[in-house]
Amino acid sequence: MFENLQSKLESALKRLRGQSKITEENIQEALVEVRNALLDADVNFSIAKEFIETVQVKALGLEVKGNILPGQMIVKLIHDELVALMGTGKSEINFNSSPPTVIMVAGLQGSGKTTFCAKLALYLKKKGRQPLLVAGDIYRPAAVDQLKMLGQQINIPVYFSEGKNPVEISKESLGYARNYARDIVIIDTAGRLTIDEQMMQEIEHIKTETKPREILFVCDAMTGQDAVNTAKAFHDRLSLTGVVLTKLDGDTRGGAALSIKKVVGQPIKFIGVGEKVEALEQFHPDRIASRILGMGDIITLVEKAQQEIDDKEAERLEEKIRKNQFTLQDFLEQLRVIKKMGSLKDLLGMIPGMDRAMQNVQLDDKAFGKVEAIILSMTKEERNNPRILGGSRKRRIALGSGSSISDVNRLLTQFEDMQKMMKNMSQNQNNPMQKLRGMKMPNFKIPTGFRR
Repeated sequence: MFENLQSKLESALKRLRGQSKITEENIQEALVEVRNALLDADVNFSIAKEFIETVQVKALGLEVKGNILPGQMIVKLIHDELVALMGTGKSEINFNSSPPTVIMVAGLQGSGKTTFCAKLALYLKKKGRQPLLVAGDIYRPAAVDQLKMLGQQINIPVYFSEGKNPVEISKESLGYARNYARDIVIIDTAGRLTIDEQMMQEIEHIKTETKPREILFVCDAMTGQDAVNTAKAFHDRLSLTGVVLTKLDGDTRGGAALSIKKVVGQPIKFIGVGEKVEALEQFHPDRIASRILGMGDIITLVEKAQQEIDDKEAERLEEKIRKNQFTLQDFLEQLRVIKKMGSLKDLLGMIPGMDRAMQNVQLDDKAFGKVEAIILSMTKEERNNPRILGGSRKRRIALGSGSSISDVNRLLTQFEDMQKMMKNMSQNQNNPMQKLRGMKMPNFKIPTGFRR
């Protein structure tokens, strides 16, 4: 996420390292590079210009105190200004006092609108809500079938009526929601490849008939300023209440995330970080700013872990580690937890400094599949006591998992190293395992070196 922007900002701020004080000359040199980094990321020109002017004025008025270095103060200042640019805090979904709450979702074709509807429905379902999906896009081939398939996947009903137009379908879905106690109605509206007057009029009619509490615009973050301009056009017609950025797990330059709040005047509420239906996160400006500046995002990482492992499991795991009883079966279970949390690259990007440390390392999530196959090819006795694994057993495991004996040996060596590390952690007087349980973080070692 934002790797290119992060790299260029880091390069620009290196100019201030080693400086004893902030001067107009050294801050000017650094901020010229910061401005260029923002423009390369496709940030709106006037926004980038205003951002640099604000940072420069505030920087020249700063007084360096104590052991704080000028570079550190500028990083903090840029972080705060990035947060102010993207929004001062997370923005929640607004609900009606009497159900159902209608959420209308708009956007162009290819932005991930239909998938977002399903992601949002699952997100709200996990929070105790009873959502209903409405298939209002009757024009795009297979759009209705796609939403029905996604609804079946997450066990959420999808309303559709053959022979009706999107306005009628949307209006009738409200009655269905009241009859079947669905307190959230999420309407997937039709999109086009470009802004189309007929499409806009139809969405305006749906808005009039359903009176949505939320009108969310979904845009592809990879399209940069085009996404911002399109969002502004939709806002002028529909009065959006929020924006959703999708495909932030791809090669995103960052311009849309940094510009859209300022241009549209409405907050970014959610970000899509993967293709899976679970890959939706609430947008936190402060956390995104930290990630852009290479400071990580531990809070989101912990929240992801908390969703996948409960207190009892954490206590059981802690006890096994303390008694040096952590087995390959436990290791396998923890790998599966990590896979549910997202891609390895994204998870590591949330750890401060890890982006730089792993910059030239090729990470392949399929390596998890290789490790899983090797462990599953073992008997229960072998998983609990890998010391019994001799040459013939290893050959059998390698054959059964489609790997080599060297792959099996590499896994066993890494697992042995991990056991030693965990034993040392559990014997530490500061008891870091207590902190581990409090955060409910899974234990893992990055599986490297496995052949695809």
